[in-house]
Amino acid sequence: MFRLYSWYNMIRYQPFTFKLDVYTTRSFMSRGFTEYIPSSLAGGQNNVEVQQSPGALASSAWNTRGWTVQEFLAPNFVLFYQRDWSLYLDDRSPNHKDSLIIMQKMADVAGIDTQALIAFRPGMRFAREKLQWVSAHVTTCQEDIAYSLFGIFGVNLPAIYGEKKQKALGRLLQEVVAQSGDISALDWVGQSSEFNSCLPADIASYKAPPYTVSSLSEDDIQASISSLRHEVAADVVLKLYTLLGNLSAPRFGNCRLHLPCIAFRVTAVKRNRAQDQKIYEVKADGLLDLLITTEDKLIQFSSPRPTMQTFLLVRPWNRHLLELPDFTEPSGLAELPEIAGDRESEEGCWSALGSPSQQSSGGFPEAQESVDSELSGRALRLAARLRQPFGAFLLAQQHGGEYKIIASDHDIFAQVKDLSSISDMVKTLEIS
Repeated sequence: MFRLYSWYNMIRYQPFTFKLDVYTTRSFMSRGFTEYIPSSLAGGQNNVEVQQSPGALASSAWNTRGWTVQEFLAPNFVLFYQRDWSLYLDDRSPNHKDSLIIMQKMADVAGIDTQALIAFRPGMRFAREKLQWVSAHVTTCQEDIAYSLFGIFGVNLPAIYGEKKQKALGRLLQEVVAQSGDISALDWVGQSSEFNSCLPADIASYKAPPYTVSSLSEDDIQASISSLRHEVAADVVLKLYTLLGNLSAPRFGNCRLHLPCIAFRVTAVKRNRAQDQKIYEVKADGLLDLLITTEDKLIQFSSPRPTMQTFLLVRPWNRHLLELPDFTEPSGLAELPEIAGDRESEEGCWSALGSPSQQSSGGFPEAQESVDSELSGRALRLAARLRQPFGAFLLAQQHGGEYKIIASDHDIFAQVKDLSSISDMVKTLEIS
């Protein structure tokens, strides 16, 4: 399937042609037409006709076919023709990928950035965004919804027709996570896959935009750092930064995900009887209380009535929060010195911790002399971001010791209550 993408991409000197199969509607323009762009090869036809309207292209069959995304992104040269083989919008340029008007129309209906439409390069970056591109697309063969993405991600996997949709999509996503360490593909809402509970059963689970925390301004970060100096010991922040920096990348193989994360133990689950939906009130160590909506029937328990099964609310670890120059560069965290526990040393250490641009005006403890000021600043900036709300997974431990995700019908939002307790919760979990 990657070879098919490469074949499209090698068409560098002959334009890849799409024929617009349309009605003539003079009520809109003298050369009006119904906007429809089928996924046909040069000289081919696809006789699907759509009435012209402002949203005609968006609702056309072309915009829901799985293979059309790859067919359009891969070629370097593209020409669009109307039903009578006149050029689309009478644009006579040698390459319609150079037409800002045509590319903007395509971007509006496909939900793909214009720059990606014009100069796309296959690869693992922005995995979640690419999955959203095809989340509303369908294919005749159910496995093709995954196979049509092989070239977009640049993976070379065998097509095994008959394996069913969930396994085909699971193999693709497993490869993306295994090769790139990118866990954005785990951000979805819907039903879990039989391949692995961390993955969705259907590509449509990526339709909703990914959960994003509102970015902190530099002023907000500095205000949070100022607060942290009075709330959390300096050695706690440095220890947390060290632990998270030393976590390995996510590993995915044999249908099992080894996920680096911060895991908060659930201490109580109670059904909210006032709601028609299955909404549960959940308490967890180190987190503010939260609500979870799921079709699964959760075991209700509390401290006076504990359960034998372990439940966790998990924050998948995103290494980019370390603000390292590059993912593959060594973190340099293993040699952080021990920090004295007395109050005087702690205050001296805090005076050195801040943004990289800040200079310490006070004394600097001897134990901290070798600590790089930029690294110290990143540690506090990380702590500030960890206090922000985040998207969480709810996990249930299985008999073999591994965990499974309990799928939620809505994003689960959690927020840290006690930053000082997080260091004991940093771990890597095996999820099946």
